[in-house]
Amino acid sequence: MTTQQYFATCPKGLEGPLMAELKSFGFDELRETVAGVYFTTDLKGAYRACLWSRIANKVFLPLGRFEVNSADDLYDAARKIDWSEHMNPTGTLLVDFTGSSNVIRNTQFGAVKIKDAVVDGFRESAGARPSVAKQEPDLRINARLNRGHVTISIDLCGDSLHRRGYRTKQGAAPLKENLAAALLMRAGWMEIAKHGGALIDPMCGSGTILIEAAMMALDYAPGLDRPTFGFERWLNHDAEIWADLRHEAQTRYREGLKRDIPEIRGYDADRKVLFAAESNISMAGLDDYVRVVCKPLEELVKPTHKTLDFGLVLTNPPYGERLGEQEALKGLYRQLGDKCREHFDGWKLGVFTGNPDLGKSMGLRAKKRYKLFNGALPSELLMVDVEPSQYVNAPPAELNKPKPLSPGAEMLANRLRKNLKQLSKWVKNNEINCYRVYDADMPEYSAAIDIYVDSNQNRYVHVQEYAAPKSIDEDKAIARFEEIQAAVPVALEVDHEHVSFKQRRRNRGKEQYQRQSEERHPLIPVKEGPTTLLVNLWEYLDTGLFLDHRPVRQRIAQMSRGKRFLNLFCYTATATVHAALGGAKESVSVDMSKTYLRWAEKNFEANNLSTSKHQLVQGDCLQWLQDCREGFDLIMLDPPSFSNSKRMEGVLDIQRDHVDMVNRCMEILQPGGCLVFSNNLRSFKLDADIESRYAVENITQQTLDPDFKRNAKIHQCWLIRAKS
Repeated sequence: MTTQQYFATCPKGLEGPLMAELKSFGFDELRETVAGVYFTTDLKGAYRACLWSRIANKVFLPLGRFEVNSADDLYDAARKIDWSEHMNPTGTLLVDFTGSSNVIRNTQFGAVKIKDAVVDGFRESAGARPSVAKQEPDLRINARLNRGHVTISIDLCGDSLHRRGYRTKQGAAPLKENLAAALLMRAGWMEIAKHGGALIDPMCGSGTILIEAAMMALDYAPGLDRPTFGFERWLNHDAEIWADLRHEAQTRYREGLKRDIPEIRGYDADRKVLFAAESNISMAGLDDYVRVVCKPLEELVKPTHKTLDFGLVLTNPPYGERLGEQEALKGLYRQLGDKCREHFDGWKLGVFTGNPDLGKSMGLRAKKRYKLFNGALPSELLMVDVEPSQYVNAPPAELNKPKPLSPGAEMLANRLRKNLKQLSKWVKNNEINCYRVYDADMPEYSAAIDIYVDSNQNRYVHVQEYAAPKSIDEDKAIARFEEIQAAVPVALEVDHEHVSFKQRRRNRGKEQYQRQSEERHPLIPVKEGPTTLLVNLWEYLDTGLFLDHRPVRQRIAQMSRGKRFLNLFCYTATATVHAALGGAKESVSVDMSKTYLRWAEKNFEANNLSTSKHQLVQGDCLQWLQDCREGFDLIMLDPPSFSNSKRMEGVLDIQRDHVDMVNRCMEILQPGGCLVFSNNLRSFKLDADIESRYAVENITQQTLDPDFKRNAKIHQCWLIRAKS
């Protein structure tokens, strides 16, 4: 059978594992390049690569490489190829184009040029033309433009090989299947499995590492259950060779099922993400070989149902995209190291992280480091032999011993204790469960620190450090944040695991103040008067409950009995919960965010509120307000200072736009009704036209409880009624 050159692509950083894998298939003339490997084999070998490669994304058959100095050169290059050897004149095709140059600047333009050349060739030679099909074309063409040359190839795979078909559900930041397989290869999993070693992933997420490990141990070809490959509709496809290869793969899998399969087990603290793992495991047909259990890292121990003398702990823990989260995660990595020393002596430990510096917190010395990429993020796989010679500095007990506070941290701790004592009588007498204990009282420790006590009387602390001025050295800012981290658990007598540290730091590149943690955390129920409200202290910059608005919510509850209530920019609808429990007969709550409205719905469920009487509406509040033809007795208008959401038309500027918003609210307000207008723009000034047209009462001072008296500009609030 004729041999020729093929090209297998892979994610950047996986070229080495792909090269080793293709070499193990017996291929010749291998040559590694960026994001891929060239290799020489026959058609059966190319099919084998498609069926068995755990690392590759695609396998291409190059048809030619051509110099491109103009768009016409690109067209001519495609015309030089005899496409009648590869597809019928009336078949279907799809062109994928990558790369650019000073003459081909747009990939869509490049793809169209190639397509036109193929179509024109068939029209001239056969009087018929193929058509474009985005799904399952007869021929998928790949054109790659690089350094003034285009390589035109046939895509033998169709859909990317990393999509095995089992992952129907996933967590927040899942590993791709071929990356998980590469981690297992780098970690030496097959050698460990061959000798009966176990695999444990203590933070398994949606289970990709576990599933790939089981497939490798069972000799299960990753492409065996794919419904189709691109080459199956190619004119040169050899169905007999392909059938033989599939039969061989099925035989190998049946033999694999007869072997004793090592223990493969995963744990995760998030029950929801484990549902995804269980679904994926079932889709892969591996229920009998992979087991997952809901268990936090702090409870990690070696399974005791059978003797497990050695094995591999391999995991992809969160690594934090922001400094505040990274600092908070040091405890998680330290705990991972502690648990491995305590329970997995003699095992291998592999930690895949986008922040290798966090690995130093484990107290274990990495024997090997493999540089990889997780998507576009540079990452490392840290490989550790869990044995005393690799322990760093101190045993686990010493690592867990609290360090004495620095003078600065001790000073901050004393201030926290003082504030806590001053607020204690008010907190107790008013049954306050969530309150601010510190708000940048000391300029060098510029943070907001809030206490949350859940329905079981467990105390949590939420810390947000404000962005340091540009004049402050970055290292000094980091040192101060570390002192905040040290002081808070000590002064407020709370476990470090119950403290959430966040930072509002200067944006860099594409960083946005959105999801703050890649870990999923359960919502925590807290009481505020008669209401039960759900907060999340880790995943977002804000917690779902604006503490400074506590008096505003209580006032709304008092004003709501028998009223029809409208809550605009409702966030998690906490004010609506107060209104409903205060006796509002109906309510409508509007917000643009589906995430917040789902959260609001959970707040309603926690208080047994009906969504038929109390509606939640997803939409642009400004547009909804303009379209509204209903009347309301009580309206809460608490817009953001600025918003340029993609779902909105234009940009919301509260100083510029509040007159129109207030006027429109007053138009839909029933006679005798009241508008509660609030915002947190420090420089905001209520327009004189509002004060002249309506009866306006500034209640800002009345809406500042003792925990916010130190920050009188936290918000402003008015009651606005029609003049009698």
